[in-house]
Amino acid sequence: MKQKHSILLVEDEENLHETLKLNLELEGYEVTGEFDGLAALKAVQNEYFDLIILDVMLPELDGISVCENIRLQNNELPILILSAKNSSSDRVLGLKKGADDYLTKPFNLEELLLRVHKLIHKSKRISEKQQVIEVYDFGKNSINFKALQGTNRKGEMIFLTKKEAMLLKLLIENKNEVVPREKILHAVWGYNVYPTTRTIDNFILSFRKYFEEDSKNPKYFHSVRGIGYKFTDTLG
Repeated sequence: MKQKHSILLVEDEENLHETLKLNLELEGYEVTGEFDGLAALKAVQNEYFDLIILDVMLPELDGISVCENIRLQNNELPILILSAKNSSSDRVLGLKKGADDYLTKPFNLEELLLRVHKLIHKSKRISEKQQVIEVYDFGKNSINFKALQGTNRKGEMIFLTKKEAMLLKLLIENKNEVVPREKILHAVWGYNVYPTTRTIDNFILSFRKYFEEDSKNPKYFHSVRGIGYKFTDTLG
């Protein structure tokens, strides 16, 4: 079964909120609705979304501040801003603070749905990095993803579980970049709501044990507190 793309809709005007939610669901999207800025930030920290539709005039915290906050934590999540402010300076401010697109109210529903579709699919294309080859070597280590096994610097054979191979592949495909923990849980475990990140931590500890010369001073597998994890290979 094809996984539905998930959208966070943040709009405090109830009629518009319901109309948008209904139409997005009819298009096959999974929609989570929030009505204020603080609730939106909380939702982004706890769940994975493919897109956020964000009103500017919100209670608790305005949309521009929400957008700015999200960008500090997550650079990949597409944000479409909805605003009653239609001056070019408002539009520039929204885009400057990290929005990917800006639509002024009143808007054409068909145009909104088209923009949503384009943003989600553009984001998917960017995030699907070039696939790594079947075998990847780093330092004196080697991983064969297809065979689910590797060898370490001592020439010892390491048998990998499917999840370990998936996580290694994701980190290596994004080498030298921090991969957000939400993206990992979503891509490897298929979670939409995240119970704990301890699961990933345990896998990273295993990778260090398998492949690092000194697991307490890792060269390849790094945790970036509060954000995610990174595989570093300057030679690869």
